[in-house]
Amino acid sequence: VQLQASGGGLVQAGGSLRLSCAVSGPTFSRYGVGWFRQAPGKEREFVVVISYSGGGYYADSVKGRFTISRDNAKNTVYLQMNSLKLEDTAVYYCATENSPYGSSRYEGSYEHWGQGTQVTVSS
Repeated sequence: VQLQASGGGLVQAGGSLRLSCAVSGPTFSRYGVGWFRQAPGKEREFVVVISYSGGGYYADSVKGRFTISRDNAKNTVYLQMNSLKLEDTAVYYCATENSPYGSSRYEGSYEHWGQGTQVTVSS
């Protein structure tokens, strides 16, 4: 399984970006897929995960601003990020969960990781 994250960039505070995570392999629909982020000088943190059926579990810091979705026909997960804040600046990583249920916020529950995409929010 390989993951390719894309869609990052530079955006002003209050703006929007949409990240994509393309997942290779025939069993994509069986995985939960999560997004994590790592800001400079900080540990990587959980952002959101989506179950095989499309249910999302969000970190409190992004709830109401970010929306995760998936297209199983395209083996792709999307992260729509609205009302971006300076503190959303980070490298964003997608990863496949060792479960279809989209329930874990812990890195140890994720096996395959993408390379990351940089999101920078400016004032």
